[in-house]
Amino acid sequence: MQLVLALLVLALSFPVSYTAGAHWCYQIQAEEPNSHCQGPAQWTGDCQKTNQSPINIITAEAKVNPNLKHFTFFGYNEKKKWVVVNNGHSVQMMLGDGGCISGGDLPTQYRAVQLHLHWSQELDRGSEHTIDSKHFAMEMHIVHEKGTSNNKVQDSKDKIAVLAFMIEVGDEVNQGFQPLVEALSHISKPNTSTTTVRESCLENMIPKQEKLARYFRYFGSLTTPNCDETVIWTVFQETIKIHKDQFLKFSKMLYYDEDQKLNMKDNVRPLQQLGNRQVFRSHAPGLLLSLPWPTLLVPTLTCLVASFLQ
Repeated sequence: MQLVLALLVLALSFPVSYTAGAHWCYQIQAEEPNSHCQGPAQWTGDCQKTNQSPINIITAEAKVNPNLKHFTFFGYNEKKKWVVVNNGHSVQMMLGDGGCISGGDLPTQYRAVQLHLHWSQELDRGSEHTIDSKHFAMEMHIVHEKGTSNNKVQDSKDKIAVLAFMIEVGDEVNQGFQPLVEALSHISKPNTSTTTVRESCLENMIPKQEKLARYFRYFGSLTTPNCDETVIWTVFQETIKIHKDQFLKFSKMLYYDEDQKLNMKDNVRPLQQLGNRQVFRSHAPGLLLSLPWPTLLVPTLTCLVASFLQ
């Protein structure tokens, strides 16, 4: 029953751009013999507009914004068994009522909806964003939506807030990622799902809160069709490290096709032009707990009430 409900949520609750466009694909798929899917250059919707993502972030040109202060995370420390889906383009962990974020100069609170990843088999090709032209092994996006599940914001330029984390390969097993990694072998084929065997929490998948003070901010789009330009992007400077064996599981265990002939890798949209947009950066070292108590309490209570009403 849990999987059935989860799949209904996947089909009905997420932004249409993450599920629409059955014929779009990544370049590695478009180059396959007898392929009929549309590679990134042919993506439709808003994909040909000027405020697109991902981009190359040039640190020297990012302007300091003093309002880019700490985030407040609610529910990120709750341990759960998560539904994990191979949606044919990536692996997606469905967060349901997995938490909320506020602060960080966001206009309001946003509820966590899902996280997914982008990767390659190479250590320097798997991230969508680059920082000073540097690619990383993987990139994780935690997608948040404005409003509640029962009262979604439809037409808004800031209806989605994505937290982007660059992932590097290190020497130690990342225990926070292990439940997700263990689930991959059960969803090798596209449009399959499973539930993690062990409970885990989002907090253990991201850097410690005191290391999240430095980040970049810009307005852009979803990186999959229809590429809606409705995203507030936060790209953190602090990287996540996972073991090489964990990293390789994604490209070895997951496939784009039912016949399991094309390994899922290089699911990365090419870089887009920044154009007239400005990238901002934070400049606020220090601990989250140094914020005044009312500053933390009010958004936390509001997020709690929002979760209760869903």
